[in-house]
Amino acid sequence: MQEHRTQVCIIGGGPAGLMLSHVLAEFGIDSIVLERQTKDYVLGRIRAGVLEHGTAQMLIEHGLGDRMTWQGKPKDGTLIVWEG
Repeated sequence: MQEHRTQVCIIGGGPAGLMLSHVLAEFGIDSIVLERQTKDYVLGRIRAGVLEHGTAQMLIEHGLGDRMTWQGKPKDGTLIVWEG
């Protein structure tokens, strides 16, 4: 039997860092997330105000989109207007 060891350190507990940690865990890869702020601070603030469609779909596919689906407001386009 061959042994493999993987060590991953993720710097930053924002949406990208937490998503990466979750996906790595799905593949059996242990990781640690380092964040300079407290857990309550990180979980209590909104950091990702606008997500692209592909990112939102990825969150849903990995079981991380419940709050986004419940509280989020889908945007179906952009209107750009110039004076005159």
